[in-house]
Amino acid sequence: MHEVIPGARVEGEVLLDGEDIYASTVDPVEVRRTIGMVFQRPNPFPTMSIRDNVVAGMKLQGEKNKGRLDEICERSLRAAQPVERGQGPAGQARWRPLPAGQQQRLCIARAIAVQPDVLLMDEALLRASTRSPRSPSRDLIGELKKDYTIVNRHAQHASRPPRVSDQTAFFNLRATGEPRPASWRSTTTDKIFSNPTERATEDYISGRFG
Repeated sequence: MHEVIPGARVEGEVLLDGEDIYASTVDPVEVRRTIGMVFQRPNPFPTMSIRDNVVAGMKLQGEKNKGRLDEICERSLRAAQPVERGQGPAGQARWRPLPAGQQQRLCIARAIAVQPDVLLMDEALLRASTRSPRSPSRDLIGELKKDYTIVNRHAQHASRPPRVSDQTAFFNLRATGEPRPASWRSTTTDKIFSNPTERATEDYISGRFG
């Protein structure tokens, strides 16, 4: 997304299955299909119905079969556990607006409709946790990770039992001029929260800094 910001640039590589997604030969549209994104704040398309929100990505890919789109919509809404159904717009005041948690689940349904390989969730499950008691957000991520590789940056979802993540990475970017370089630690979630090997990691997860 940084490409549209004046003066922004990226250096280095981001590898997915061994391929640099920033390489000049890689189609950014295909990257966006392969890697889904759910932002911290829900952003449903306000003038579209719930159905049209969910299938927007499939329509952009050229899918026109109504039966197929209906099937994708139903599957995605069920996986998001669930969004209230309706034909009115998803976020307009003139139609009963969805609560914030259900709006976020709608965005999750929209993201998984195209069946990406990786799902980036920027604290999305915090918003999605405004829900009915029978569909807690931990259950949601537990179900979604059966089908998708999920990257979520909220430590509480990883640290509090029952742990919802398999792997946790801690990245410590130190200020310029400090004697030690930035560090990166990635290991199993149980180990990083119960027996961290680096002092900075222990200080962070215990709340001494960060």
